Amino acid sequence: MSATPAGIPGPATDIVIDVQGLTKSFGGRTVVRNLSMQVHRSLIYGFLGPNGSGKTTTLRMLCGLLTPDGGSGTCLGYDIRTQSSEIKRHVGYMTQRFSLYADLSIRENLEFVARVHNIADPRAAAWDAIRRLGLENRAEQLAGELSGGWKQRLALGACILPGPRLLLLDEPTAGVDPKARRDFWDEIHALAYEGITVLVSTHYMDEAERCHEIAYIAYGDLLMQGSVEEVIANAHLATYTVTGPGLADLAEHLKTLSGIDMVAPFGTALHVSGRDPDALDTATRDLRKSGPQVWTPGHASLEDVFIDLMSRTKDNFA
Repeated sequence: MSATPAGIPGPATDIVIDVQGLTKSFGGRTVVRNLSMQVHRSLIYGFLGPNGSGKTTTLRMLCGLLTPDGGSGTCLGYDIRTQSSEIKRHVGYMTQRFSLYADLSIRENLEFVARVHNIADPRAAAWDAIRRLGLENRAEQLAGELSGGWKQRLALGACILPGPRLLLLDEPTAGVDPKARRDFWDEIHALAYEGITVLVSTHYMDEAERCHEIAYIAYGDLLMQGSVEEVIANAHLATYTVTGPGLADLAEHLKTLSGIDMVAPFGTALHVSGRDPDALDTATRDLRKSGPQVWTPGHASLEDVFIDLMSRTKDNFA
């Protein structure tokens, strides 16, 4: 894994998560298989992958909510097998479903959380979180009446109120509008700058690109990890961007050709990629010379890489 990014406080050797060979099965089906990873302090570390790939299970093993069937490691310096209660005291975990009280106001919910965590002045702590997240004008609004974006902001406030050293966010912006997502991520980066480490699962490519490092998990297996630039480089995808008429028919034809590993529409263009540049060149040479479309050599995007990875993985329900 790469060192802590420039401008992020804390030395690169300050490892928050260090696990080896994590494995977890349910009902005879392996959900996470032999997963090893390290995460340094103040990193925003993104988990990506198809639904059912083990992202949530991994997060729960890291924070002590699930005991792995195999493997070992530490989180915040505590053993994930034997010291889960200590881990939980220093972790804020935001689940996919809104889990606060719909019939309490924003202020009441945050005061309740503060009391649960035995914070000395619950009201003052709640108002600190309210002001930080720009919720002053909605402080007395019932949580159940909030839009998705405001609910997520409230849930984040509840997570950070006890002062955690690690945040685990499980698809925190699913179904949230782009403006609310951007505001949410601005706050995540502010928290990371203050020294909090963040692990976040997401399906959004623009969010993945805002992470300092990412890991791609597909049906139990960790396939790639590193910075966005490292993941793209290690995929070794040669790519053409194709524009012009008849792209739908062209795409179907390209999928039948040897040497082409990924064909995907991107707006009014196609991205055509292959893991072997020479084979890709051979497969597309005639089309590039005589077809009505324009073929432009380009660079693989993060989305290209993930589409290619998904095409090569098998659902562990299958």
